[in-house]
Amino acid sequence: MTDVSSGHNVHLRERAYRIRRNALKMGEVQGQGYIAQALDIADVLAVSYFHAMQYRANDPEWEGRDRFLLSNGHYAIALYAVLLEAGILPPEEYDTYGSDDSRLPMSGMARYTPGMEMSGGSLGLGLSIAVGIALGLKRKQSPRRVFTLFSDGELDEGSVWEALQSAAHHRLDNLIAIVDINNQQADGPSTRIMGFEPLVEKLEAFGWFVRRVDGNDIDAVVAAFDAARDCPETKPRIIIADTRMGCGVPFLEAREKNHFIRVEPHEWQQAIEALDAARSA
Repeated sequence: MTDVSSGHNVHLRERAYRIRRNALKMGEVQGQGYIAQALDIADVLAVSYFHAMQYRANDPEWEGRDRFLLSNGHYAIALYAVLLEAGILPPEEYDTYGSDDSRLPMSGMARYTPGMEMSGGSLGLGLSIAVGIALGLKRKQSPRRVFTLFSDGELDEGSVWEALQSAAHHRLDNLIAIVDINNQQADGPSTRIMGFEPLVEKLEAFGWFVRRVDGNDIDAVVAAFDAARDCPETKPRIIIADTRMGCGVPFLEAREKNHFIRVEPHEWQQAIEALDAARSA
């Protein structure tokens, strides 16, 4: 990882801004989608790809890479946005998002997209797959890490809790999980559908190293990733990121229901202008 400095974190904020902008430009192609999630998780993705992970943009299958698994496949637009920013995907593919024969389908598909490590869709599987990959890397004596992102709605799934227990049992200190707590899923607020608090205490009881942070505060996210990296204990690590749906675009943040949203044609430019205004503030 790069040493933390004020200048470095400014650089990460710029990356997060461009990730959000990339997502909005892709979302405009279809006029709708999981835009609010892409905006909420951009800071975490910026820190993951431009502070925490090792990879080669020109060789996405490089054996020496860290792996990033997107469990919540409907966040694919967010991952495409960071893959574009990282140079793993070429910029000319922006306007193919969600279109026929595109390498950027609306839900993540590993067979189509360079840099996409798993296919998403059915929720609750990413952490289990990450446990398997982390265990395999351990047995190969690889120093590389596995990162996996999943959503608070996935905490409804029993497979997630089985994977949490399995990772601790196998002492997978090369596994860093990230759970996006935006308190929104298809059926309503996540905490109302299936309560999961107190989450920190539950995860610690399962044998994980835990950090909970404001997922839209770059400084806090960097510190959490560094703490996860530097934890001296032989246990898996998890970062709980409390985020705001639509972060960076106030009129999208304010929408009561923004799990899957339609943005009117005239609103896309307004969203870009809101991002630009926040960047220059």
